[in-house]
Amino acid sequence: MGNDREAMLDKFCGILKKIDALEFGTFKLSSGRVTPYYMDLRVVSSFPDAFHEVLGLCVDYVRSKLSEDFDRIAGIPIAGIPFASVLAYHLSKPFIFIRQGVRLHGRERRIEGVLISGDRVLLVDDLITTGLSLRRAAAAVRSEGGVVTDAFVLLDREEGGRKRLLNGGVEVHSLFRVSEVTTRLYEMNVITEDQLEIVAKQVKK
Repeated sequence: MGNDREAMLDKFCGILKKIDALEFGTFKLSSGRVTPYYMDLRVVSSFPDAFHEVLGLCVDYVRSKLSEDFDRIAGIPIAGIPFASVLAYHLSKPFIFIRQGVRLHGRERRIEGVLISGDRVLLVDDLITTGLSLRRAAAAVRSEGGVVTDAFVLLDREEGGRKRLLNGGVEVHSLFRVSEVTTRLYEMNVITEDQLEIVAKQVKK
């Protein structure tokens, strides 16, 4: 498994390099937090070959570790929706998604799609930082009768989000951690030692 994971990490980092997903500068995240680097996984779906390869990694991970533990897959807006929808297709699971706000017309629900009370729902997003989006999504699903105990993300930025979710009864499973990704990118001469240190300072031990 160790060698398989190393191969997966190499593939993932090669994709990030190819599509220039990692940038350094000053960026404001959806949580309001300012960060010196930005991992833009939203662009993955704009590169068909990269999207295919990344989804392959996601499908293998979820199928081997989680596919028997949930009934439906929920995409977190906006970045998690393309990953969640394709993941649901390949795993033959019903797909739903959470709206960013309650609709003021129609059924006035935050959940789009069919959700039956008692359904076990796997939340899917591109990455986790503070965990705020996933916490809100879990609350929305639970308010409509769904059961949420697990979430899947491609990347954990390791800034406390995983612990916050666990405190709320949700275990976060990540394809990779940002520390291991940036270490490999440094070994591939994609980023400098100074840039590696920038990310390391953001990680909460």
